[in-house]
Amino acid sequence: MSPSKENVSLLFKLYCLTVMTLVAATYTVALRYTRTVETELYFSTTAVCITEVIKLFLSVGILAKETGSLARLIMSLKENVFGSPTELLKLSVPSLVYALQNNMAFVALSNLDAAVYQVTYQLKIPCTALCTVLMLNRTLSKLQWFSVFMLCGGVTLVQWKPAQATKVQVEQNPWLGFGAIAVAVLCSGFAGVYFEKVLKSSDTSLWVRNIQMYLSGIVVTLFGVYMSDGAQVLEKGFFYGYTYYVWFVIFLASVGGLYTSVVVKYTDNIMKGFSAAAAIVLSTVASVILFGLQITVTFSLGALLVCVSIYLYGLPRQDTTKLQPSETKSSKERLATV
Repeated sequence: MSPSKENVSLLFKLYCLTVMTLVAATYTVALRYTRTVETELYFSTTAVCITEVIKLFLSVGILAKETGSLARLIMSLKENVFGSPTELLKLSVPSLVYALQNNMAFVALSNLDAAVYQVTYQLKIPCTALCTVLMLNRTLSKLQWFSVFMLCGGVTLVQWKPAQATKVQVEQNPWLGFGAIAVAVLCSGFAGVYFEKVLKSSDTSLWVRNIQMYLSGIVVTLFGVYMSDGAQVLEKGFFYGYTYYVWFVIFLASVGGLYTSVVVKYTDNIMKGFSAAAAIVLSTVASVILFGLQITVTFSLGALLVCVSIYLYGLPRQDTTKLQPSETKSSKERLATV
């Protein structure tokens, strides 16, 4: 738990947040497109499963680079992954919850317009802030809480009464969509904070933790494929309906997942939420360019609120990246006694 290991440059943190923001913006637009085009609809459960497999291989590759040799890589995997069933079990919790969240995202985007989905999904920001306070024994200043809710308001205004850019002729069930979003919001808050707690309460490599989580994730998502689409997958094939666009969505989800874990490790889950909000502004700007949406007064006001809330959240230099910062020991000790 040496804090020196947690100190990485501000430039690196900004780079990770920027990449995650751009990936998230592209992912939502691309995923919505693949779920509404008039072609054979692929099985979303198989896409979630393939994403976990790709993330596992990428994490093993990065761990191999980190350890420096094949022998050290094998030793690290033996010791930390296959030789630690308790740790695997511990990381299976967020795997299960993330798998549920990812599948709920597919259900929601199959039944709601991308703009409606993005607005309601922002409830995950206050939900994550609440989980952070409850699960990590952290405190947020009044200004930080204010910025969290200002962010939600800004995102809502960004997407307020969007023009009918999506001429989609598919059957949709809005209530099912909203129900899926409610589950996804709760899953996002809990799983993100739980994973952050596991990451920051030991010196175990981030990539070892990712491998532990993705191994469980593959098992969980394969079970999801069997339960949801087992008969159809056997009849039509695992990769039925896959196009270059579907593979692009899977690639974005994989890369986004890895960058998300880096952001959680070196910043925090609330900052991850602010990055996601910036992605919404970007994806709306993309809709202006791609679909001819018009910039409205509400969009401009919402974008301004998002920018101001990100600035305000960063103002108090209270360290929210570690579980027990030494600088604020006295206040934390008081909190621990409550």
